[in-house]
Amino acid sequence: MGTLFGSLFRDSYTFADIFVKATPLMFTALAFAFTFQANLFNIGAQGQFYIGAITAVGCSLFLQDKLPGALTLVLTGVLTILLGGLWGGMIGWLKAKFNANEFLVSMMSTYVALALMNYLLRTFLMETKGEYPQTDPLDTAVWLQTIIPGTRLHTGFVLAVLTCIGIWLLLYKTPLGFRIRAVGQGKDAAAMAGINYKTLYIVAFFVSGALAAFGGFAEVNGVQHMLVQGFNPDVGAAGIGIAILANGNPIGIIFASILFGALKVGGTIMGQLSGIPSSITELMLGSVMVFVILAYFVREKMEERREKAKLKKAVSA
Repeated sequence: MGTLFGSLFRDSYTFADIFVKATPLMFTALAFAFTFQANLFNIGAQGQFYIGAITAVGCSLFLQDKLPGALTLVLTGVLTILLGGLWGGMIGWLKAKFNANEFLVSMMSTYVALALMNYLLRTFLMETKGEYPQTDPLDTAVWLQTIIPGTRLHTGFVLAVLTCIGIWLLLYKTPLGFRIRAVGQGKDAAAMAGINYKTLYIVAFFVSGALAAFGGFAEVNGVQHMLVQGFNPDVGAAGIGIAILANGNPIGIIFASILFGALKVGGTIMGQLSGIPSSITELMLGSVMVFVILAYFVREKMEERREKAKLKKAVSA
């Protein structure tokens, strides 16, 4: 463990990479946490992340020679949010209209998004030579600005932190956030209070899809600078674990994402220095998620028993 964390501080590039790895994780964790506040389960953040990546690279390649880089980034970001939101909102609409199981629909939508990305990378978005399932590199004008010279840390990390703070404010300081949390506590009670929970299903999934998609934008324009088949295949699953670890709190997601980023970077470096397989970090991350989920389940059961005991005591009195 000392080797793992000691390796993180060997140089500024390695240390900065912790926050680079944490950036997309914040967005996918927020995507799960936001719908979870309404007692909904968005398991499709990975697919929404891919939709964002497709939109980001396609829009950037199309506009980079036609518009200034800053304007291209703004338009690309806005379009990514819109399309990612629509992709997620579709799940919310199916839930509201047909009472579809959002867990299954969101999960299966990931395979659709993956198939769409693979198709585009072998057709319309394929690099000029036509040899590999990837796009041409993006022009440097449409890269997200680097924060620390000599590292890969870009402004996407700042945007991720600000987004976490903004989502916290939305959930806990606005009427919309109150209504979303009220629906999460009980949709029937919320309906009796005049809250249209079906509309909030769509809104929650729209925001959730937009968040995950923006993570794809940050990764493509900030780190990859192209879209390659099969990149970041576990960012959605890790986001779920981070959201649960943070108990759905957007501020907690910042620190949990940095922890996961540190484990990812440290595991890679540890494998290079000591010969220990880097996959050991995946085992560690998986174990963390399993124990967090088990702890959440145990806590729910303990609270349920405590409430039953209080009820029995009140009845007997």
